[in-house]
Amino acid sequence: MGVRIRQADGRDRDRIVAILEEAFHHDPVSSWVFPEETHRKAVHGRFLGVFADVALAEGRVDLLEDGTAAALWLPVPAGEPEGEDTTPALMRETADPDNERAELVGRLTGAVHPHDRAHEYLLMIGVLPGRQGEGIGEALIAGVLERCDREGVPAYLEASSERSRGLYERLGFAFTGRTVELPGGPSMWPMWREPRGV
Repeated sequence: MGVRIRQADGRDRDRIVAILEEAFHHDPVSSWVFPEETHRKAVHGRFLGVFADVALAEGRVDLLEDGTAAALWLPVPAGEPEGEDTTPALMRETADPDNERAELVGRLTGAVHPHDRAHEYLLMIGVLPGRQGEGIGEALIAGVLERCDREGVPAYLEASSERSRGLYERLGFAFTGRTVELPGGPSMWPMWREPRGV
């Protein structure tokens, strides 16, 4: 698929957040974190902005040039992280301080995140609803996966829906065997991709 992709920078932050906000508005996990839709509309962008800020500062964000899709990546080194991950608390503090789910989702996914090997972490990918199903998501992450294959680096993500899980399986990701169960809410599927020989 012929899509034009560029690496985003801080000037693109608002566009990235807008893409994620629209793409994930009805996502099962976002709907669990913020069950009331009017409230979700009010705070969702602040919540997702934390992900955008982390990726812009510590990783990379690939952006479709027409502004309809974005993929957020973080390089994760091998070995247990030093100290506590403050991002889940920041998610709650920034978006919705009285909502423990805004922090819990990050704590639960962090608890199962593998650290035995360095890998690329697809933190989040969003495609505007009107463009979903066109192969844009696959095209958007193909470049990083090709680099992973060339360099012998695995990749990791958490699928937040059955639909996205199917896409990632087609790209070579495999379910790790242990779901993340959100209390009274949906499951998430941690998925790992070994680099393919080139």
